[in-house]
Amino acid sequence: MEAKLSMSPIKHQTGREQPESATTSGGSSMEPAMPDKKEKRFQTAFGCSREGLGNRFVYVVISPRARGLSIGINMNPGKDCNFDCAYCEVNRCQRSSEESLDVDIMCVELQKTLELVRSGTIHQQSLFRIAPPGLLKLRHVALSGDGEPTLCPNFSKAVQTVAHIRARSGSFFKMVLITNASGLDSPEVQNGLRYFTRDDEIWAKLDAGSQEYYEKVNQSKVPLEKVLANILFQARQRPLIIQSLFPAINGQAPSPVEIAQYAERLKELKTAGACIPLVQIYSATRPTPHSECGHLPLKILSGIAQTVRETAGLRAEVF
Repeated sequence: MEAKLSMSPIKHQTGREQPESATTSGGSSMEPAMPDKKEKRFQTAFGCSREGLGNRFVYVVISPRARGLSIGINMNPGKDCNFDCAYCEVNRCQRSSEESLDVDIMCVELQKTLELVRSGTIHQQSLFRIAPPGLLKLRHVALSGDGEPTLCPNFSKAVQTVAHIRARSGSFFKMVLITNASGLDSPEVQNGLRYFTRDDEIWAKLDAGSQEYYEKVNQSKVPLEKVLANILFQARQRPLIIQSLFPAINGQAPSPVEIAQYAERLKELKTAGACIPLVQIYSATRPTPHSECGHLPLKILSGIAQTVRETAGLRAEVF
């Protein structure tokens, strides 16, 4: 039986938002020094902006959780999603210029973008001119975008196409599926994941430990129990990274009871055989249509990560 959820107010929040690029794996609450004007501009680009390069489906972003450059594929440009997360930056009231992924066009765009990165000319793009060369090294190609990627009707074909581009390129790059885990059990997705190697990754969302808080923050008709079952199913087959975003909702952080339940769910997954090499803890930093959603201080995020380490015995990092 789940404990009744209560929310704890954030007692102090500075006006200076923690950049997404600040990471810690040791639970430190030390804030970074204030950046100068040039650095501040780059931190904004690091945490928020993505560069479309004139493409329809392929974009480039410097990702803190990738620790460098990520090429993203917008698997669901029509913004279809079975979650309505309080912190989501996608405005679904605005109609998208693309309704679905055209795999043939994506194929051309991805090859062009890979060459742009490999040749180093990506540095000529305005967003990346001040980026250190180390951050412009390709870390992975992400299957992600404006909606839930596993709802993409041609998911399998898209993954197969990316795998074939990789095989022909003569240079390995990692594929990462970023998902809310609700569709990991669908036949279309299962077929697509056959093209993943052991070096490719699934990054699965888990933002709650109780059904009550899950409904509050993720607002989905898919029950939390199914999300957990899908995570376990995949994590028994391959290493799976957990992504957990904890926002401030109306100035309130998740209660200690909720965080304890969240850590217990992770412990249960591990005990049942899930291979979870990393839990990524972070908060809302991107602009969102939901005015009630804000960013949690680094100290609170560090405390959540420490609870995960102590309860579940898993590696946890704060971003």
